Parts: sequence; structure tokens; C-alpha cells
Amino acid sequence: MKQWYKELFTNYAEKYEDESFTQGTTGEVDFIEKEINNDKNCKILDIGCGTGRHAIELTKRGYSVTGVDLSETMLKKAQQKANNAGFEIDFRQADARNLPFDDEYDLVIMICEGAFPLMETDEMNFQILESAARSLNKNGKLIFTTLNGLFPLFHSVKDFINSNSDTQTNRENTFDLMTFRDNYQLEIEGDDGYKMNLNCNERYYVPSEITWLLKSLGFNEIDIYGCEIGSFNRDNTLTTEDYEMLIIAEY
Repeated sequence: MKQWYKELFTNYAEKYEDESFTQGTTGEVDFIEKEINNDKNCKILDIGCGTGRHAIELTKRGYSVTGVDLSETMLKKAQQKANNAGFEIDFRQADARNLPFDDEYDLVIMICEGAFPLMETDEMNFQILESAARSLNKNGKLIFTTLNGLFPLFHSVKDFINSNSDTQTNRENTFDLMTFRDNYQLEIEGDDGYKMNLNCNERYYVPSEITWLLKSLGFNEIDIYGCEIGSFNRDNTLTTEDYEMLIIAEY
């Protein structure tokens, strides 16, 4: 059985471009540039690059970028967009858990849940972080966004308390407090106009987990912030109202 994210991204490249969460590219790249001090010699790896929005914008600004993604369809769209813009970008189809890079990049980015944390198991998600860390050189930096476990945790408990119910779970709540996974049904129209019914499974993480995972990979400086689409900022303190968090890790 095909994983839900594989099924989705086989038939979603055109509609993905119009999603609200893909409209903040310019502001996000502004932040990325600031984090690398506008150093045009910085070699960048974009994991889960999708249709190439960050890779293309970074290339436009003079950076050398490699984009990797599992979806052939998304990469085809990325290549088409790059060609139309007159750019040559190294887009490759690859599994984020097993990338063919070792000590090669100054910066690795994984924005908008491009790969992490969509995997079926925690071990598979960790392999993505391992692969990202392995791709970086000893002075490298990792910037990524992921789902904030504080958001569903806070709202699940609050809703449970306010329900005045004797039952253990709220039937409307698909978030599992034991695993921090959200298992839900998604009906979405693909690029071909047909509806897809997907059994989604996404892992939410709390800051202490992310910190521990990254420390185990050798990162010494780990900063976590609230993530606002199109407006990444170190001034955004993470709260229970942030659906995503922004993580910046350095050796």
C-alpha cells in the first residue's frame, strides 16, 4: 500500500502551488539569507524541496542549491519552473532518510514539513535528521520547521477538561496523546480533478524531544521558535498557539 504522502504528492504539484502555506517563500528566504550572513559561497541543501520554491528563490539570489525530494511529480514541476526562470538547479529524486551526501553542505533546510515529520515511525523520522546532519560540514547549520506538539496537547487537554465527560477520549479528536501522532482522513482534489481519500499520519514533536534528538546528533546550539508562514523570526517565542515550530541547529 502506497504511503499517504507518496499518493498525495504524485498528483498535487499544481494545486500545491496555490496553497496558502506556500505563499511565504520570499519572507522565509529573507530569514534564511540573514542566518547565513548573505554569504553567497554558502552551499545549500533543500530537503523535501517540493516544487522548488525555496531552491529557486535562493538560486535567484545567487546561492548554489541542491534540491531533493521523493516525488518525481513535484521535482518535474520544480525543474520546469527553474527552466522557465532560466536557472540550472541540481534537483534530485532521493529518500530523505538515505541521502548520498557526506560533510558537503554549509546549510540544510527542510521547510514546511517537506520530509520530517511525515514518516510512519519515529525511527524513520530520526533517520531524516541523521541524514541531514551527515550532509552538513562541521560548521554547518540546520534550519527546519515541524509540527508543534504543544498545540494539540494543550487543546486536546483543554477540550477534554471542558467536555465534562467521563470518557477517556474525545471522539472528535484524532490526536493520540500517547504517541503524539495525528491519524486522520483527508479528502483532497488532485491535479487531475479526482478526489483522493488519504489516511494521514503525522507526528507532532515537543521542544524537549527535538532538542534531545539534535543533541544526540552532535548539535550544540539549538534554538526553537514559533513559526509564522512567510515571517520567520528569532523574536517569535514558541507558544501553545503555534501550529508549527522553527528550529535552528548548529554544531
